[in-house]
Amino acid sequence: MSSTLKIASWNINSVRARTDIVQKFLVEEAPDILCLQETKVRDTEFPQELFRRLGYRHLFICGQPMHHGVCIASKVPLREDHRHDWQDNGEARHIGVLLENGVRLENVYVPAGGDIPDRQLNVKFGQKLDFVGRMTRWSETLDRPTIMVGDFNIAPLECDVWSHKQLLNVVSHTPVEVEALNRLQASNDWVDLGRHFFPAPQRLHTWWSYRSPDWTKNDRGRRLDHMWATGEVAKQAVGHKVYEPCRNWQRPSDHVPLMTEFAF
Repeated sequence: MSSTLKIASWNINSVRARTDIVQKFLVEEAPDILCLQETKVRDTEFPQELFRRLGYRHLFICGQPMHHGVCIASKVPLREDHRHDWQDNGEARHIGVLLENGVRLENVYVPAGGDIPDRQLNVKFGQKLDFVGRMTRWSETLDRPTIMVGDFNIAPLECDVWSHKQLLNVVSHTPVEVEALNRLQASNDWVDLGRHFFPAPQRLHTWWSYRSPDWTKNDRGRRLDHMWATGEVAKQAVGHKVYEPCRNWQRPSDHVPLMTEFAF
């Protein structure tokens, strides 16, 4: 393993539909490990050859069609594949591995939660809160140094959205979701690496809706994608970057990649 390790995370919104920009990112930025969410593909149909050709020979895939699926692609050896069903319905929303140095890497895709922020009126919203609750109970018992990345589908801070006031009742930024994510973070020694390197109230967005005709002009972004690490691992993080220009690439995802470099 090299003296530093670069770990990237990206909700790709269909890996088969966006192989060109995946390849572009891997060639230009060369992460050691790429964690993908919303791959939207069965394991047997995952484009493994693309990754292997670029040196990502270690593939851990937990796939489904529709709006689920996660993957970890790595240039460095990984082991101990494990999967949690925090959705409690069989959806492919988590895959975890163990790095050679003993650090866990958890790749998570939290459900979006539908449009109505009320669990009585919207089953999906309740499922989202329950998902984070199950993650929290898991986190409370976590006894290994861990990095957790993915699309958490929650923007916790007021400065994590383009308008705190206008999004208070919009799923992803409601007080009940923020409280749930805060409980998760408090359940262990988690450090939010994005805000560690870009302290609030600095602008730090990772998602812009397809509904906006010109996302750069409106800039109605939210920070839905996160990288956390337990305390000792966080001390080894030496840099963090959000690749906002990727939102302008051809046929882009509505999310952009993040990458943290660790001095292991």
